[in-house]
Amino acid sequence: MQTIEADFVIVGAGSAGCVLANRLSASGAHRVVLIEAGRDQPPDREEPAILDSYPRIAYFDPKNVWAELKVYLAPRNPPAGIPPAALKRYEQARLMGGGSSLNDMQANRGLPCDYDDWASSGAAGWGWDDVLPYFRKLERDMDFAGPLHGTDGPIPIRRIMPDAWPEFSRAAAQAMRHAGFAGLQDQNADFRDGYFPVAISNAYDRRVSASTAYLDNTARRRPNLHILTNTVALNLLTEGRKVVGVAAREQTGPLQVRARETLLCAGALHSPAFLLRSGIGPGAELQALGIPTVADRPGVGKNLQEHPALSVSAFVLSSARLGERLRRHTHLGLRYSSSLAPETGSGDLYMVALSKTGWHPVGKQLGSLVTWVNKPYSRGQLSLRSPAPEAEPEVEFSMLTDERDAVRLREAVRMAARLFEQPPLQAVTSDPFPTSYSERVRDLGIISRKNAVMTTILATCLDGPSWLRRMLLKHVVTEGPSLQRMLANEDLLEGFLRTAVHGLWHPAGSCKMGDPADAQAVVTASGRVIGVEGVRVADASIMPWIPRANTNIPTLMVAEKLSDAILAEQPQAASAASAASLSGGQGQEGGAPSPPATKDTSRLVVTS
Repeated sequence: MQTIEADFVIVGAGSAGCVLANRLSASGAHRVVLIEAGRDQPPDREEPAILDSYPRIAYFDPKNVWAELKVYLAPRNPPAGIPPAALKRYEQARLMGGGSSLNDMQANRGLPCDYDDWASSGAAGWGWDDVLPYFRKLERDMDFAGPLHGTDGPIPIRRIMPDAWPEFSRAAAQAMRHAGFAGLQDQNADFRDGYFPVAISNAYDRRVSASTAYLDNTARRRPNLHILTNTVALNLLTEGRKVVGVAAREQTGPLQVRARETLLCAGALHSPAFLLRSGIGPGAELQALGIPTVADRPGVGKNLQEHPALSVSAFVLSSARLGERLRRHTHLGLRYSSSLAPETGSGDLYMVALSKTGWHPVGKQLGSLVTWVNKPYSRGQLSLRSPAPEAEPEVEFSMLTDERDAVRLREAVRMAARLFEQPPLQAVTSDPFPTSYSERVRDLGIISRKNAVMTTILATCLDGPSWLRRMLLKHVVTEGPSLQRMLANEDLLEGFLRTAVHGLWHPAGSCKMGDPADAQAVVTASGRVIGVEGVRVADASIMPWIPRANTNIPTLMVAEKLSDAILAEQPQAASAASAASLSGGQGQEGGAPSPPATKDTSRLVVTS
């Protein structure tokens, strides 16, 4: 068996893993191994579908995700009268860059109160004033400057401005204005309710993933950084209550990476599953599976959160469609407050306007207002079905189990429907209907000749007589009751909420960061797993509360902040911290590494 010795081994080359690999190897003083189960996306050889500003082609390609992962979005044992949830696909990335290589590229920080909530819940040092420097460090805002923005970070952030939008997006903005919302310029600096051009991690109409930004050619040339792709991490190597590395399987056979510290960056579903398989989690659950308990931490896999979402879509007149000039389909966002905002806080609802809903001809004819609960209170959990490394965890998000979430999602659907009734949207759309990311929508999201033929025929008919379009939308496109019936009948609306609710691929919170005295806390404020030496979690798993944001930019922030915390604890803390200081940043090209401190510490040790 091959054995690699290093200072740090990072499991998962997603958003967080790419940041940590760059920052921890930058000084040259530390040997770093990065393990990724999927394939690489090397600089200048990224696949076109990954770089595409329209993300859905890559997202629904089975080769890019953990294809066997299925989850329960709603509770399996709901109250009487509500059907139990069925297992549904839940796309989680399996390639270099992780979710940042497939996501919608929305560069949303959330609100200052999100991070003040983290600090007040036990994550000391994670309030807004503490995290803002790291938001600034990671970004290169191409539109705005000032004290809330970074200018030389590795992630370019920009907005597509209204003069470039298709008519559908402009009409949606006008409808929001007619409904009484304010127009904002910069969602990441003006935290009021209102509509705005969506900030995206994208330059010149091309995706900039964490891999592109942090693992450029300069970083990859470092002799102390070793990247292993197509390599599946299996479990932690433990000696008593100390983690000493990772067992893995590469294409040529088994592998061990022994390291002073192991950093789990596999995401909020796979990082806790990794801990559980290695004996770190609720003791009784582990014993039932025959897994020896290394540390009894009841919070592992608990506190699981997502943003519950639904949509209202409509047929878009040909003159108002996206057309061929832009690939990007999401231009407009709306942050707004529910009737429960005195309790839940402002900005607890969110909406984006999609100027097309799929790659296929029908998707190009439909526009959608996707809306979600921006601060959910429902909590789910995950556990192991089997101790086998290849078995996916059992995941139950339990969406809408907290009635506050159901109340607000109901309001959100009604708001989307009202916006389609505003004159600007009425002028460019017709026949609105309720929609969700159903299994049928996912199937149509996969590029195939069959899907192209079917949707071409349907699109031709939809562009035909209005009576035919209404009939097809009602009987072929819509899954369930019409929007008018649903809004007039609370029972139908409730049924739609409970059966069609979906997530936004924003899992978070399953390895909660908090005070070690909190029995449900899994990691400390520096990411260390409580009760175990040598292992940290450094991804969206550790978020005590999911922020009012798409989670990619907050995850990058978490990794930037933890990189500094880790480097500050190392023997070469002074030089390493200097190399990664906030004043210098990485810059667009990643920065040249300093000369290694000694030959021994700059190179990986490999044995057989």
